[in-house]
Amino acid sequence: MRYDIAIIGSGPAGYTAAIYGARAGLRLLIVAGAEPGGQLTRTSEVENYPGYPDGVLGPKMMEDFRRQAERFGAEIVYDQVEKVELREDPKRLWLSSGEIIESEAVIIATGSSPKWLGIEGEQRLYGAGVSACAVCDGFFYRGQPVAVVGGGDTACEEALYLSKLCSEVHMLIRRDQMRASKIMQDRVRHTPTIHIHWHTIPIEVLGEKSVEGVRVRHLQSGDERVIPVKGFFVAIGHKPNTDIFQGQIELDPQGYIVTKPKSTHTNIEGVFAAGDVQDPVYRQAVTAAGTGCMAALDAERWLSERRFLLKATATNQSS
Repeated sequence: MRYDIAIIGSGPAGYTAAIYGARAGLRLLIVAGAEPGGQLTRTSEVENYPGYPDGVLGPKMMEDFRRQAERFGAEIVYDQVEKVELREDPKRLWLSSGEIIESEAVIIATGSSPKWLGIEGEQRLYGAGVSACAVCDGFFYRGQPVAVVGGGDTACEEALYLSKLCSEVHMLIRRDQMRASKIMQDRVRHTPTIHIHWHTIPIEVLGEKSVEGVRVRHLQSGDERVIPVKGFFVAIGHKPNTDIFQGQIELDPQGYIVTKPKSTHTNIEGVFAAGDVQDPVYRQAVTAAGTGCMAALDAERWLSERRFLLKATATNQSS
C-alpha cells in the first residue's frame, strides 16, 4: 500500500499532523504504535490544553483527536513499525503484522518515554499521584506535600515549579551532591519549601488508590522511614523512542531527532519529526500538537515542490 504521507505515532503530534495532512487532500496513514494515543492515554486529568475549560481525561482527549483525524479521511492501522528504510524512494515501513507500507513522505512522531525507577507502587499508582511531569500534574497537589526524585537540572526545575504550588517539596538525591548546574542548585537550596534528602533513595511508593507516602532508605546508615506525600515525581530523564531510526536519522547525543532550525525537516529529504521525539525541553501536549501542524505543512510543501520538479523534468525530457 502506498501513501502520500505515513505518520509513525499517534499522540498529539501524530494526530495533529494527520488532521492537517488529510484536510489538504493527501492520502495519509497513521501507524498508531505500541501505545495508541501516546502517554496521554495513561494520564488522568488534563487541565492545561486549550479548548477544554473544565479539563479532560487523557484517553478522552486522544479519542477526540483520533475522531477528528478520521473525519477528514486519515487512515489508522493499529500496528507497530519494526523496521524502516527512509533513504529510498518510496520510503518503506515494515509493520509487526508483516505488511510493508510505502510512502513518499514520512512524519516521525514516536514521542519519548519517561525513565522509571522500577520500585514497588510506581507503575500501580501512575496517574494517581505518580508522575513524570510537574508542569502537567503539579496543579493537582496544590497546598500538599510532594517528592521529587533526581539531582539534575530537570529535577531542580520540577522541584522549583512545584515549590510555588505545594506545601513542601522533598528532593530525594542518592549522592551527596547534585548533577545540576550551579545556578539551579543555588535556587533549590535557597527555596525554603524544598527539603533536600542526601544519600537517599525511594524504595516504595505507598498508597492504595492514590499516593499517600514514599518509603525511603538512607544509603549510608541503611535506615528506612516514610515521608508522607501526595505526589511522587520521577525526574531522572526521558528516552526518545528512536531506536529503529538509528543509522538513518541524525540524532543528538541523547537520542532525540535533530531537526533543521525553524522547521521539522530532518537530515533526510521527505522525512519530518514532530513532538517529544525531537523536543527534549518542553514535552507538552500543546507543543507536540504545534510541531505536528508544522510537520504536516512542511511535508505538504515538500511534496508539492517535489512533484512540480518531477513533472518539469519529465516534460523537458520528452521535448
